[in-house]
Amino acid sequence: MNAHDINCLREQIVVYGQSLFERGLTMGSSGNISVRLADGGWLMTPTNACLGRLDPARIARLDAKGQLLDGDAPTKEHFLHMAMYDERPQSGAIVHLHSTHSVAVSCLPEINPCDCIPPLTAYYIMRVGKLPLVPYHMPGDPALADAVRGLAGKHNAVLLANHGPVVAGKSLEAAIYATEELEETAKLFLLLRGQNPRVLSPQQISDLEARFPRD
Repeated sequence: MNAHDINCLREQIVVYGQSLFERGLTMGSSGNISVRLADGGWLMTPTNACLGRLDPARIARLDAKGQLLDGDAPTKEHFLHMAMYDERPQSGAIVHLHSTHSVAVSCLPEINPCDCIPPLTAYYIMRVGKLPLVPYHMPGDPALADAVRGLAGKHNAVLLANHGPVVAGKSLEAAIYATEELEETAKLFLLLRGQNPRVLSPQQISDLEARFPRD
């Protein structure tokens, strides 16, 4: 992959990161984004970086073994990304946020750990599907990678308990859209709690998954 293509991807990460930050989907230095490169390496947002104020030149570039080639040190949650990529060779990008409504859902004691949010909308099924809950781990705990790895092969998104979502997509754009859809559906879910909402039927879900397969 040539330097021009890598720089273009770095610029895309900056644009999407700023958009997420300005819309309140991430705050402070929380959240991180990565993109898989054609040479087997990755771009990752740096540790302690605000997604709203990224410098493209400082975005970390890692080789296929995870060694830093240039840019700043990658996010300290890089192991989450690596675990997802290990299980999802078809995925080209990953977004991890601490977005408010998704985190709120992850704190609820009564949610189904195999499917945290019910199938409220077609676009949620098309872009996210079933969302399993990963049990709580302290931030930075390497054991969290193993917990994520155990689910990532079957799901393009997981919800970390009391922490936030990790979402993979075929491309950076797809991962961003899926993350946004997850956050909006989490908001809907919280608004509808106690209202016994109508959800999509198993047949409707099956039809959507057949027509709009995720990565």
